[in-house]
Amino acid sequence: MEQLLEPAAPQRIKFHATGSEYFRIWIVNLLLTIVTLGIYSAWAKVRRNQYMYSCTELAGASFEYHGKPLAILKGRIIALVLIVGYNVAFQVSPLAGLLMVLLLAVVMPWLVLNSLKFRLYNTSYRGIRFGFDGTPKQAYFHFLLLPLLYLISLTLALPFVHQRIKQFQHTESRYGAQHFNFSASVGSFYQCYLVLLGMIVVGGIAAALLGASAGALLASPAAAVGVIGLAYVYMALLVPVFLALIQNLIWNHTGLGEHRFQSDLKWNKVAGIMLTNVLGIVFTLGLFTPFAVVRWQRYRLESLSLQPAGSLDEFVAGANDGVGATGEGAADMLDFDLAM
Repeated sequence: MEQLLEPAAPQRIKFHATGSEYFRIWIVNLLLTIVTLGIYSAWAKVRRNQYMYSCTELAGASFEYHGKPLAILKGRIIALVLIVGYNVAFQVSPLAGLLMVLLLAVVMPWLVLNSLKFRLYNTSYRGIRFGFDGTPKQAYFHFLLLPLLYLISLTLALPFVHQRIKQFQHTESRYGAQHFNFSASVGSFYQCYLVLLGMIVVGGIAAALLGASAGALLASPAAAVGVIGLAYVYMALLVPVFLALIQNLIWNHTGLGEHRFQSDLKWNKVAGIMLTNVLGIVFTLGLFTPFAVVRWQRYRLESLSLQPAGSLDEFVAGANDGVGATGEGAADMLDFDLAM
């Protein structure tokens, strides 16, 4: 077999989508979704994903999306019924509302599991499909019992819950017959959350000091506006800092067999993209949205690279071994994602 990739050569993901191309897809999807009262949103999602996946390239090959609109539509109808039932139940009586909450708690892990299976089974690379082997028992543990632990601990267990959920998602995911692996520790997640907490505390202390000098600020309206503006900018930095920390942590501890991933997301670039995207969307009354999506997707994806342990040709051939029945039973899975 002809070798397409030198062993151990780092391969960075490339994203070829453009704002103008996606704008044409986005505007047609939006108009048809409105005209059909939301029914077309399932077909819109397929068109969007097919375009985005085909524009995502790794080692000279693009990804493919195989999801079917009817499966997505059925999943959304079920999810919509549950959401409407939840809102109506509380208007009927507190007891009916409580019963509906219990019903949602029972079915939600199953819905999430189905969505994970659907999304991965309908994604392929070099003709080989991905898959998710998580079981309902694991789903109920990770998406029902662990969130309860988070509530009982008064949010102190949040980093632990986050790490366990990501570990479940990554280790049960596979490419062909090869499973991903995940090595990030609980302690590393606590470190990320401590950085976020530290920034919040520093911001709180600064706000308290400013409050103590409120009289002086009121005497100078320009100074007051400047200080308030700085406070908003500081708080806005919390999101990009945390996003960069978490994505880098997760992907720098994820592997596929002997192959490793690397993420070098920079928080300052994330902040710049987020800020300009928000301003663009606001000043164009939403028309900049597809351009904003492409800008964010490009930076997020192109910050990822694969560090091969050997020839990818040999790996791809091995990944296909014994996967003739991949997704058997998964083809009928429903996608419960309500995103437009």
